[in-house]
Amino acid sequence: MTTPLLLRRSGALALAVALPFASVALPLQALAQTPPAPAAAAAAASAPAAPALPPETVVAKVNGSPVTAGDLAIAAEDPALSLPGVDEAQKKNLLIDYMVDLKVGAQAAEAAKVGDSPEFQRKLAYFKSKLLLDEYLEREAKKAVTPEAAKALYDQTLTTMKPEEEAHARHILVDNEEEAKKISARIKGGEDFSKIAAEVSKDPGSKTEGGDLGWFTKERMVAPFAEAAFKLPVGQVSDPIKTQFGWHVIKVEERRTKPVPTFAEMKEQVDQYLTRKSQQDLILKLRESAKIERTDAATPAAAPKAP
Repeated sequence: MTTPLLLRRSGALALAVALPFASVALPLQALAQTPPAPAAAAAAASAPAAPALPPETVVAKVNGSPVTAGDLAIAAEDPALSLPGVDEAQKKNLLIDYMVDLKVGAQAAEAAKVGDSPEFQRKLAYFKSKLLLDEYLEREAKKAVTPEAAKALYDQTLTTMKPEEEAHARHILVDNEEEAKKISARIKGGEDFSKIAAEVSKDPGSKTEGGDLGWFTKERMVAPFAEAAFKLPVGQVSDPIKTQFGWHVIKVEERRTKPVPTFAEMKEQVDQYLTRKSQQDLILKLRESAKIERTDAATPAAAPKAP
């Protein structure tokens, strides 16, 4: 078991991994257009979870110092200790071994008075601040991410969305106009588009699907292709169309108004938006009410480079 062994003997556990915090002001339109994240695997979702031990339950001792179930729960949240695909029993054993190593190393470091140095104390204060901010932001964000707020944001997003037309089309890509003309004539003469696409198309992404591009909006395609696809009557085959990729023969299968994503499809992203927005607003509010003094010398802005 090479990977678990490397995990168990890896470097000291990071004291904290703060929640990513970035200035977010996501347009509602962009939020609505972001594709929903895929659902978790059904097998993992349906697997029965083992009953959680009380946090104070002692699972190991290191020179008399206890390792508790609560310690394991904290370690399991560390992104550096992510164990995808490992079953719960094995994961528990690995985490116990890791916490034992951590305790052994920490006890040795304390005996060596590593924690007495000013540099270590600065690091300790820094990571304590990160942990405090992490916990505070998480706690306050939970107040903002309510079912009512999520539904209100979703409804507001819908009001900003404009109906978009989508096309479902197939295409055949070749290198020159003469070849494209021959292909167009063959299809208009009754030959099957999909078979010809599989035979001659230079587009590896759609060739095996009979040239099928699925549904797309106009802005997703290069201009000459999009103009042709959205003007061509459904069921008809185009004359050769030139783009930077080569020459295309297009057949439009269907057109429709792009369906609006459901609230269930957008729920996870709406919650993420509310979380980030509430955290941003909280930090800005705290900065406004705090007395902040910069005591370093102001750094002049860099002069623009000459063209």
